[in-house]
Amino acid sequence: MSKKKNNLLRIVCALLLAVLLGGCLYLNSLMPIITGYAAKNLASAVFVSGRDQADVEALDLHFSFIQYTRNKVDREKGTVTSRFLWSKSVAAYREGYGVTLLRGKNAAGLQAEAFPLPLEYEVSEPLQAGDSTLCARLEPIAKALVDDQAYNGTPFAFVVLHDGEIVAERYRKGFSAETPLLSWSMAKSFTNALTGIMAADSLVDIYAPTGIPEWQNDDRKAITLNDLMQMQSGLEWNEDYGNRSDVNLMLHKAQDMGLFAIDKPLVYEPGTHWYYSSGSTNIVMRCLRGKFASDTEFLAYIRERLFKPLRIRKAYFEPDMSGTPVGSSYLYVTARDFARFGQLYLDDGCVGEQRILPEGWVEYTATPASDSQGGYGSFFWLNRGGRLPDAPEDLFSCNGHDGQQIYIIPSEDLVIVVLGYSPKPDRVVDFNGLIRDIIQAID
Repeated sequence: MSKKKNNLLRIVCALLLAVLLGGCLYLNSLMPIITGYAAKNLASAVFVSGRDQADVEALDLHFSFIQYTRNKVDREKGTVTSRFLWSKSVAAYREGYGVTLLRGKNAAGLQAEAFPLPLEYEVSEPLQAGDSTLCARLEPIAKALVDDQAYNGTPFAFVVLHDGEIVAERYRKGFSAETPLLSWSMAKSFTNALTGIMAADSLVDIYAPTGIPEWQNDDRKAITLNDLMQMQSGLEWNEDYGNRSDVNLMLHKAQDMGLFAIDKPLVYEPGTHWYYSSGSTNIVMRCLRGKFASDTEFLAYIRERLFKPLRIRKAYFEPDMSGTPVGSSYLYVTARDFARFGQLYLDDGCVGEQRILPEGWVEYTATPASDSQGGYGSFFWLNRGGRLPDAPEDLFSCNGHDGQQIYIIPSEDLVIVVLGYSPKPDRVVDFNGLIRDIIQAID
């Protein structure tokens, strides 16, 4: 073989080796996301929602590299261990807290932190069934959505409130009205509510600079809670769920998710540029937590001032390793409880005669962020820009990335809750058609 051919062969081999090495390094960087996603979501589904491991693996975890993880559920220890190639992650369950993905601490050390609050109390005024004629008209829609999947997606639960009463309710086999279900990003709207309550208690001022110590020596010191809640903080962020993005690194590697987002640099002037960021919500939650002396005191405040007035008997606002609830993503309550939350905003922040949110808070929530083209308010999505063309313009909603929705429609006195799993673009529920059909049935 000529010298020229030998040199060419060496170059080709070197390139192939570089590509192989680069691929291995990139795959290695994905390992905590792959195994962390599997461990965390399987553990919450099994220990919080009471679901079967095989069902979760076949549906919730059956995509990308995650479908190839090997998962072990240890019910005695309350842990799930997920492995893929040379990597593993462990998630641990604690009654009252829910599940936390372990990063920097073992399960026994985390579970030794006891939760001292009572978890349940009586619900004095359960949701009532609505007009039987209206319920009958909505029954075919509920069946088409959940059983026949005529609207696409794979819904686990469906609840509709009209005039504050249940007029439609249906669950996929294996789920019930007692099953706590994952919020994903609908948790952001609960963070909105908590912020409003704390503002009413003079614990925070949403229009004042946050005072975050890490920001005091640069232009980030001007960022307010309002900027963060309207997704106009100006902080660098990548919300792409399909790769090694900021949101995936935060949820699956960070011990303190709020601090992870706080460390991001400023790329736009605060309040001028809209883009979606789960990191912004975890910064807000971290700021709220900072107003209390301990995790226990903060969690007690959330339960007494938000969940108890809503008559939510059991809620899991799952924390990260720092002890702060993951305000962007990890809340588990029942479908009826999500409906109660939607009704709170439909009733201008009141439950009966009791005011929960400050006056004007719901109006503030549904006011478009300046750069959102009418599509986003304060941790709520809006329909001012016509995203759902057959739905009323006054609709605002809590949205989760796997198809979880709470639609609040003041002009129709409606709350619509859909919870479930829509892993592929062609299986996303036709929410526009669903809302249209519900309104037509009611009208």
